[in-house]
Amino acid sequence: MSQLIIDIGNTRVKYAVFDLDKIITILSTQNFDLEILTQIIEQYSPSSAIISDVRNNGDQMKETLNKSIRKVILLSEKTDVPIHNSYKTPETLGKDRLAAVVGAWDLFPNKNSLVIDAGTAITYDFIDSNGTYLGGNISPGLQTRYRALHDYTGKLPYLIAESTEDEIGKDTNTAIHNGVGLGLLFEVERYISFFSKKYCDLHIIITGGDAQYFETKLKNSIFVNFNITLIGLNRILRYNDK
Repeated sequence: MSQLIIDIGNTRVKYAVFDLDKIITILSTQNFDLEILTQIIEQYSPSSAIISDVRNNGDQMKETLNKSIRKVILLSEKTDVPIHNSYKTPETLGKDRLAAVVGAWDLFPNKNSLVIDAGTAITYDFIDSNGTYLGGNISPGLQTRYRALHDYTGKLPYLIAESTEDEIGKDTNTAIHNGVGLGLLFEVERYISFFSKKYCDLHIIITGGDAQYFETKLKNSIFVNFNITLIGLNRILRYNDK
């Protein structure tokens, strides 16, 4: 029996099929695609499914899945999870953030873990070695910073992220690339340094669309895992499907 995982993010919708803890397939679309979903169900006949939704389309999708799948969970603050969530406002916590720390706990049980999700926003979420999610922080993501410089100034161009050879900008474009890229890199390094000093044996996991941007630039030992949210969602589904 397989499990269907649907992660509706800010920019992409991911569909994954697991066989217990093993990923069988992953597909991605910009928006919800009923035809693709139907093909997945016909091919893999999942016995259960979970939906993580940040766009508020989950209820409609759940109704669709209920017609062909025995058990369907729409992830919410009321869903049982295999960790302790100490976030003061669980109803406002992004489902992707919760799933990511569950994924970290699944990969590194009984370890302190910092999950850095580098996407439209960049989030820093921490789960301790006792399995308690303590919370996290949110700041603008890489491309969001480029967009903000263009949108909130009169003349600065909108650029796509790229690295430069010189750490000091010699023209407007390189000044923006360095300011945005190095600024975010310094931010990430400082977060890692702060948590590493506070918590011993810290595992650092980077995920999200811009994860590769940091992979070769960070001096610390890190794990890049683009599927940690899917892994966490699968873990939550199996936890509720005992």
